[in-house]
Amino acid sequence: MKLRIATYNIHKGVSAFGRKARIHGIKEAIDLLQADLVFLQEVQGQHDHHAELHTHWPQEGQHDFLAGESHHAAYGMNAVYEHGHHGNALLSRYPISSFVNHDVSDHAYEQRGILHAVVRVAEVDVHCFVIHLGLFAASRRRQVQALIQAIKKDLPADAPLIIAGDFNDWGKRLSHTLYQELGVFEAFDIDASHGASRFSLKGMRSMFGKNTSKHARTFPASLPWFCLDRVYLRGFKVSDATVMTGAPWSALSDHVPITANLELLEKTPSK
Repeated sequence: MKLRIATYNIHKGVSAFGRKARIHGIKEAIDLLQADLVFLQEVQGQHDHHAELHTHWPQEGQHDFLAGESHHAAYGMNAVYEHGHHGNALLSRYPISSFVNHDVSDHAYEQRGILHAVVRVAEVDVHCFVIHLGLFAASRRRQVQALIQAIKKDLPADAPLIIAGDFNDWGKRLSHTLYQELGVFEAFDIDASHGASRFSLKGMRSMFGKNTSKHARTFPASLPWFCLDRVYLRGFKVSDATVMTGAPWSALSDHVPITANLELLEKTPSK
């Protein structure tokens, strides 16, 4: 079974400082990706000020607006304020069996969550985690540990995983922990197309503290340099992964999206 996925921080659908609405352009651009699963961060569930300021601002939450008629949507509300709220979302062509939002806020100044949605694909439950980690390294380490604990506690050890989003991991320090603890690989890693066959070698390298990861540069959108956005996988093979640079992406958000074409490895159907 083949899947096309994307991950994208949409900056709440507005330009810097909220001066210009970008949400309609973002919808058109996401539709062009033709992705089966779209992992979104900084999704505005409600924003009364933007609705008053911008003509044709969507009446529904951005997750439902972006999903349209082609996708199902799950939304995890993280940051709540007087005039609205925002969080993470998953758009899926396939039915979403269930979803839950894990509060991983590390301190009073950042409200963060991890959205876990179960998508039914070819009679297999694919577990999708939409990530937007904190701005401080210590917070990110604790949030990743919370993710690992939830996965180990709630999921079968061989359950197919897609963990995607904005990791804010400027120094690429989190990957080796995820490799070792969850048996995942990142879509842009060396020889990622070989999938599970390289887990053992990757694990050995990371155990010795060698960072062999080659993640995609996705921030800032005008000249991507920092590797903030990631796609970690288990139970899949990657045929190709792409950073969507240039027009229209450079003018829509402060991040550019990643796309990846995947193949779900054979697995006994879930009961």
